Parts: sequence; C-alpha cells; structure tokens
Amino acid sequence: MINYERLERILQHELRSGCGNRAVINGLESFVLVWREQSLAQSTGDDERARVGAIAAGLDGYAALEVPQREESLRRVLSMLADGGPVARAPTAASQPPQTPRPAAPPAAASARPVPPPRRERAPARAAPVANLSVPVTAVRGVAAANAVKLAKLGIATVDDLLNYYPRRHVDYSALKTIDHLVFGEDVTVIGTVTEVKTFETRRGLRITDVTISDDTGAFIARYFQAPYLRQRLRPGHLISVSGRVGEHLGRIVMSAPEWELVQPDMLRSGKIIAHYRLTEGVYPRTFREIIRHAVDTFAGTAADHLPMGMRQRARLLDLPTTLRQIHAPESMQMLEKARRRLAFDEFLLIQMNVLRQRKQWQSQPALPLPGDEHALDPFIGGLPFPLTGAQQRVIDEIRRDMGQPIPMSRLLQGDVGAGKTVVAAAAAQVALHNGRQVAIMAPTEILADQHFRTFTRLFGGAVAIRLLTGSQSKKEKDAVKAEIANGAAQIVVGTHALIQDGVDFKALSLVVVDEQHRFGVEQRATLRQKGFNPHMLVMTATPIPRTLSLTLYGDLDLSVLDELPPGRQPIVTSVRAPSERERTYAFIAGQVRQGRQAFVICPLVEESDKLESKAAVAEHKRLESDVFPTLKLGLLHGRMKGSEKDDVMRGFLNREYDILVSTSVVEVGIDVPNASVMLIEGANRFGLSQLHQFRGRVGRGPHASYCVLLADSETEQSLQRLAIMEQTQDGFRLAEEDLKMRGPGEFFGTRQSGIPDLHVAQLTDVRVLEDARQEAQSLFARDPELQAPEHELLARRLAQRLRASGDLS
Repeated sequence: MINYERLERILQHELRSGCGNRAVINGLESFVLVWREQSLAQSTGDDERARVGAIAAGLDGYAALEVPQREESLRRVLSMLADGGPVARAPTAASQPPQTPRPAAPPAAASARPVPPPRRERAPARAAPVANLSVPVTAVRGVAAANAVKLAKLGIATVDDLLNYYPRRHVDYSALKTIDHLVFGEDVTVIGTVTEVKTFETRRGLRITDVTISDDTGAFIARYFQAPYLRQRLRPGHLISVSGRVGEHLGRIVMSAPEWELVQPDMLRSGKIIAHYRLTEGVYPRTFREIIRHAVDTFAGTAADHLPMGMRQRARLLDLPTTLRQIHAPESMQMLEKARRRLAFDEFLLIQMNVLRQRKQWQSQPALPLPGDEHALDPFIGGLPFPLTGAQQRVIDEIRRDMGQPIPMSRLLQGDVGAGKTVVAAAAAQVALHNGRQVAIMAPTEILADQHFRTFTRLFGGAVAIRLLTGSQSKKEKDAVKAEIANGAAQIVVGTHALIQDGVDFKALSLVVVDEQHRFGVEQRATLRQKGFNPHMLVMTATPIPRTLSLTLYGDLDLSVLDELPPGRQPIVTSVRAPSERERTYAFIAGQVRQGRQAFVICPLVEESDKLESKAAVAEHKRLESDVFPTLKLGLLHGRMKGSEKDDVMRGFLNREYDILVSTSVVEVGIDVPNASVMLIEGANRFGLSQLHQFRGRVGRGPHASYCVLLADSETEQSLQRLAIMEQTQDGFRLAEEDLKMRGPGEFFGTRQSGIPDLHVAQLTDVRVLEDARQEAQSLFARDPELQAPEHELLARRLAQRLRASGDLS
C-alpha cells in the first residue's frame, strides 16, 4: 500500500521549518523521487499511478524556487493529498480501527503560517493538477541514465518530448489481412513468417534483397534496394510485421521497400492497436512501448492543454490528455483518428500563427514606394522580341501595384516550367530602375546565376549596368563588383549566396528577387532584405504547388500564378516504357545524338542517401560508357560532388562537351540546355509526378522536337497507370494535385528539399483540418496577435517552443 502518510509528514515538517529544503537529507526533491518510484511499484491501477505522478510532479524544481514559491508548491501538494479522499495509511493491525488524524504542530518558525489539518471528507472530483512536463525523461519509470542517452538520439530529453514523440504508424492486430486477401494498390499491414532471404545484383549494379514472407494462406516478396544487411537482421523463422503498398511483378505479389518490425507473440495475442515508432540503435520496440506506457499513465493526465476550450469546441477537438493517451494507446481506430486530427490541427495552427506573425513583422516596417503607372513599362515591354501572355501581363500589374505601396511587397511568383517567370522579374526590375533604385537577384547555384545574368543582359541590352557576383570569382573580380554595388554604379546585381555575405553593401537596394525560393530559408531571405531599406521582395518557384500546400508553406506571401504558357513553346512527347524496351530507348538516344542533339539520363532514387544514389549513378555511368555508348562522350553529375564540380559539369554539357549527361535527381531546376532533346528517366516509378515533371522540363527549351521517356523498373498495373498521367498532360498543377493525392506531402518536393513544414502527424491532404486551423489562426491573430491574453499563455509558450525547435526566431 502506498505510504502517503510519510510524505505528508515530511511536507508538513518542511513547511513548518520555513521551506529551507532541510526537512530531509539531500533535499526534498531526492526524497520525492525515491517515494515516487516506490509508490509507482506499489500502485494497483492507472488512476493511482496518475495521482502519484501528479503529486511528485507538483514538487519538480523545488530547490530552485524562492521561499514563497516553495511554500505555494507545498500547500498545493498537501491540498492534493487531502482532496483525493481518505489518505491511505500503513495499517498497524487488521482489527485496529482507523486512527484519528493528529492536529498539526504549532509553527517552529515565525514566518511559517499554521497549516490546517487535511480534510478527510471526500472532495468533489476535479481535473488532475497540471504537472511540469519539462522534467528530465529519467523521471519516467524505467528510464535510467543509460536509456536517457539513447533516447537523446531521438530528440527526447524531457517527459514532454517523450509524450510528443508520436508513432509513425499503428497496427490493428484484431483486423489483420491474410496474404490471400491482399489487393493490388492498397496500403496494408501483414503478419507473416520469413521463409527465405536472398540478395542479387542487377545489370546496372543495384543490389536487391528479396525477403519471402508467408502465412497459412500464401506468400509474397518484400523487396529492398541496396540493403544487403537485411540478410543478417532477418532470418528464416522470424515473425515480422510488414507495412507497405501491395504491388505485382511477373505475376507475384511484391511490396517495394515496406516498413518492417519483428513481432512479439504477445502483440498478436493482445488483439489491440499497437503503436510503432521510429527508433535508434539500442532502443528496442518493446522496451520503448513500455516506457511510453509509463509516461502516459503517469503524466498524460496532467498535461496542460494549450488550446483554449472555445477553440476546441468550435473545431470539435479532443482535449490534450485524451489525445496523448489515444495516439499512443488507442482504444479504437475511431479514437485514433480523433487523436490524429487534434494533433494535425495543432501543427497547422502553429504553422499558420507563425506565418501570420512573419507577415505582420515584415509589413509593419515602412518601405520606399516605387510608383509607376501602367504606361511606365511600355518602352520595356515594347522592346521585347515576343508578346506577353495574358497571365504575364496580369501578374506584372499585381507586382507594379504592390511596389507602389509604402509597405514592402512580399509576393510569390509561381509558374510552370517555361511559363516566363524571368520576364516578369525583369519587368519588376524595370519599375525599380525607373525610380533610380538597385535590384538584387539571388539564385541557388552559380550556373543558374550565370544563366539569369545572360538573360537579363539580353533583355536590357547595354542600357543597364548588370553585374554578376559568385563565390568562384577571383578576389579582384569580387572587389570590383562590390565597389560598384556600394557606389550605385551596378544597377542590377545577379548572384548566389555571395550576395548575402558581409562586405556586400548596396547603395539603394529596393527590389530583391529570389529564384527557386524553396532552396532558401526564411533567414537567408531576411538577410538579403537587410541589405536595403526594407526592399520589396519577389520570390519565384517553378514547382507548381497545390492550394493547400501554398497555404501551409507560403501563407506569409501574396500569391501570383502564371498559368499560361507562351505561344510556340515546344510540347514534349512523353512515353512510358517497360524494362523490356530499354534497348530500343538506347537506340533512340543514339539516333538523336547523331542528329546533333544531347540527352539526359536520370538514375533512379535508390533511397534517401546521397552516398547510395551517387554510387548507383557512378555504376550506371560506367556501364553506359563502356557497354552501351562506347563512342559517345558521357558526363556524370551526383549529390556527392562539390558545388563547383557540379557547375563545371553542367557548363560542359551546356557547351556540348558531353553528348549525354548521367545524373541523379540533383540535376538543377531552371537550367537551360537548348540543344538537349531527350530526357530518359530510369526507375521512373520511384519518383513523384511533380519531380518527373521537373525533369521533363529540362528538355524542350530549344527549337528542336523533344522527348521524355519514363522507363519503369516495375510492370505493376498501378505504377504504369500512375506514370500514364504524365503522357496525358503537361499541366504541372494537375500533376501536383495528383501527386499530393497519391504519394502524400512527404514526397511532394522530395523529402530533402528545404521549406517543407515540420509535420509529424498532419498530412497536407487534411484539407478540412487545414482550413479549420487557418480560420482559427486568423481569428485569433486579429483579436490577440501577440497572444498576451491569459487564456493564450500556454499557446504562446507552445509556439515559442516550436520556433526554437525549428530555429525560426525571425
């Protein structure tokens, strides 16, 4: 039986002694920690464990408090002991009646007020007191110092971190499918026994490991790429849980790179919904689930809810304690979905609050208005060698109106490949030049910066002083450009990250253009802004972004969309081909090269590893060079190369030093190689539609007929069906929407692109939740933008915590 009486005596003694933390040797906190561990071991139910945890948590950080705060903590915990009903006492004998509580002794110190005896009548039920969840994770039962070191690798340092470390998936062990009931194209979890593990190498040097899994009804193959270590981890006889999408190859059921986990027999017997977590070496699933259970039992009920009750009611959301219990140990799939919805709402709300905060911060600063009526651009537009599209004219008008205002423009220009974003940016630059101001254009790579420099020089001719600033220039060249920037002689400056370095000082910067905006963080954009007096900013992206994604990623920016291609733009003939048609495709590429054209060959995404992708690209380059195109010149581009090396290769390809460029997915967006007419994408089924569309946009940029060949390494009906959409349309926005539906947000840009919000639970397909969160954020921001109202204190703290974690304190 839990000895509450001893704890009560110690706390009363500490209070009477003036809260000097001398009631017990080593201080009150160490005593409470020992009492808590003993009491949890003696607890007989969840309610009792929760009460013990709440009582102990009420004295967290006691030694660091001032005397008045210590006294307040002691009285609060003594009140908790009294309000919980009759305090359990250590029995003296079975026949002995309960003892009458003794009155408190008179105070020993003049400063200590008398403590009334605890009430023994049962108090009305009330919510569990709020605990301090920022205590070390070692406060959770079962977490010793050695375990804490391992958990730190997962980013778990406190109890709060642990409770907010959400499962990556859940498996309902009461509703599992057998292998004979699997349906192609569905996402499922299957339990089976490993019967065979074998590894083999393909002609292109890829190592494939096939794990055969069976149950009483049939068998299927789990296929992994570049993962030979699985032969040691998975042995025949192992019972495993496999989660992935059901596919087919040569008539057999195949799951490509599914998630797996060894299954304990008790998991099957439980018939429960079991959470599965991403773990690190030395942290085992069963142990981690036990730690989570203790944390939830002890602390979840005391978690303070940062969402105001009115907001929860309007959005039909669970409270936070219930959410934490249901996400880690759901009672049903319905309760799991409610918990997931609450956490998704939280994530979207915090993102939107930050977006609104950034927008207010930027627009609260005055900007220099750059007026220009609709005729101010007539000379520039009239001098273009082509007419503007209606979309270009509409967007130029939007930008011109923004730049004429005394608040800084913050606009995102979104346009499909070849939609003419550069000309729009040049028109914006002309508005700044018309007002005697400078323009900075920042690109993510030197070759893109060089391309913009040449384009702007062509558009403006010799009438405007345009300068280029990049990291590879000599010190003498850089110093000369910096001097012209400082004295105002350089009117338009095109560059890379070199533009935001110390020593680059503009005389009159009023417009900043950032290309491929997702490649730069908020901090880099802000640094470039600081080079002038709150300059107007135009950020551009060639990646078509669905509306839901735009609201989440770029809600701080006004949106302009170029949804019309210039007339005369070459359509790119796209075809999907099976592996058996590879030789025919090689012959087609060779024929194009004989006609004087060039070709890209993109290697498949092996997995999220630059090292493995690069290895695959090197092997493919070697094979193509020696076995397939021995008489042609082949270049190689991959993620392990230095930036300067990549630039050299791309420049060589642009200058026709190579006939074929073999590349991983790092091939730059926006690069113009007018002579390239063929884009071959190996393993096309492993890329998202949006990424395939970006690759396709590397060709068709010159006067020649152009082609994109999607070579699948799987002939499943589903993968070929998905790729067929590429044959049907060249509308990047439609492909983006399809991509978001089919592959989810994590793979929309490719998981390593910057700018994607840090979503643990939410999915960008949760349109209704996103809209609800956005509406609540806007309403809240209008009423209390600084979150200073008492009811918003916890939300303000949670937002600050998120910003610290993401490094976004701008």
